[in-house]
Amino acid sequence: MREIAVLLLGAATVMFTDKTSSKPQTTRSAVEKRSFGNTPEGAAIDLYVLKNKNGVEADVITFGATLVSLKTPDRSGNMADVVLGYKDLDGYVNDKAYLGATVGRYANRVANGKFTLDGKTYELPKNDGPNTLHGGLKGFNKRLWAAHEVSSPNGQAVRFSYVSKDGEEGFPGNLKVDVTYSLSNDNALRIEYAATTDKTTVVNLTNHAYFNLAGEGSGDILGHELTLHANRFTPVSSTLIPTGESRAVKGTPFDFTTVHSIGERIDQDDEQLKFGKGYDHNWVLNGGKGAAPALAAEAHDPKSGRVLQVATTEPGIQLYTGNFLDGTIQGKSGAAYNRRNAFCLETQHFPDSPNHPDFPSTVLKPGQRFHSVTIYKFSAR
Repeated sequence: MREIAVLLLGAATVMFTDKTSSKPQTTRSAVEKRSFGNTPEGAAIDLYVLKNKNGVEADVITFGATLVSLKTPDRSGNMADVVLGYKDLDGYVNDKAYLGATVGRYANRVANGKFTLDGKTYELPKNDGPNTLHGGLKGFNKRLWAAHEVSSPNGQAVRFSYVSKDGEEGFPGNLKVDVTYSLSNDNALRIEYAATTDKTTVVNLTNHAYFNLAGEGSGDILGHELTLHANRFTPVSSTLIPTGESRAVKGTPFDFTTVHSIGERIDQDDEQLKFGKGYDHNWVLNGGKGAAPALAAEAHDPKSGRVLQVATTEPGIQLYTGNFLDGTIQGKSGAAYNRRNAFCLETQHFPDSPNHPDFPSTVLKPGQRFHSVTIYKFSAR
């Protein structure tokens, strides 16, 4: 068992561990599989239910390899669903907010919908003003994924697979993608991404879960306390494209190296906050890209006591504070999702990296394997 990170929470020491070197669990129960309806085209969508011995439950569907529910206990042991979502498939088919979705082929933004690779310029559909966002008009969040239960040392696990064809949404290469969700008995949801290509391409994959640790539909997250293990962030233009600069967070509203509530400085008179209408920026993680997941972020809801810790192999993390939620989405519990009713911690390579040679590279070549791991671990205090 390989130790990843240690975090002091009050008097308690919480250990992040990676169990991939452990022997597979042979006594685990089968993953539950249910129907989640049919798409307008008639394709059947399945829902897979991952459960652990503590009653924690993660539900994922084959439409978009989407996390639709995640139930965790508060300090009193009361369970609540802590991710935003829809009550049925129609919500996800019509979704424009990427609730819980696997995002690709390129997560986040690509400036002006184009990039150059090996001397050739590729044009992408523009779906976010002048830019391409989260893979284009029909990204991975709108695709049908094959799924099956797999053996994992990390608890119950399901692997979702998809082949993105050469030219899909303008991207080169036939890209084979696997996304594996596993749920351990220490309340850690592990998402592992893998991809190969037959032509040089760019890849940036993440999950777009919207978290509210008090429970989805329970109001805003401005009182949630946050720490980010990042001394720098990447400033953006008015269209939320990185300028190329890596700026120190010290002395700015972007400094979460010590604990601050999300709402404490979110409306300060700061140009970057005005561009994002709040936080919608990439932080440069101190650990950089590593072979093993390193602790990147911790969020705490003082009311429920729930704690979310995020560890990742990725070099960046996007904090998005639900600034564009406007009450038009009715969530699965019947409540409207209003502005800042959730936050996202999207582990990633940097936005618009194909157009910034100084950023960590997102290029994937034939013979190479893209691999990334992110762990969302829950506790309460």
